[in-house]
Amino acid sequence: MGLKTLDIFLTVLHFVIIGFNLFGWIWKPLRKAHLICVAVTAGCWFILGIWYGIGYCPVTDWEWHVKTRLGETNLPDSFIKYYADKISGSSVSDSLIDAAIAVCFSAAALLSVYFNFFAKRFARPVDQ
Repeated sequence: MGLKTLDIFLTVLHFVIIGFNLFGWIWKPLRKAHLICVAVTAGCWFILGIWYGIGYCPVTDWEWHVKTRLGETNLPDSFIKYYADKISGSSVSDSLIDAAIAVCFSAAALLSVYFNFFAKRFARPVDQ
């Protein structure tokens, strides 16, 4: 696999993971998988983050190695920051990106916990 193909693959993988982390709780059959994905993401950010820096993402690490070999420089710490800058054409504030990530991820994680552990308790019985 060429470097450009690997770069595209890692970018698509990244967007799939982000999309699933944000919206995977919506579809009932995927809720357990979503909870696992959110837990793995949080584990990377906070447990691996002890050694590599809070917010560490192995996919970003791999992708930045590929982009560096393709000649890109001055890569930000965040994949989302990279694409926010690329799409906007300007430098989006790191703190704004971090805050948006924290709010969106927390909301999705809380929804996942709610639907996986509490929603069944509060569901109304179906009239027969």
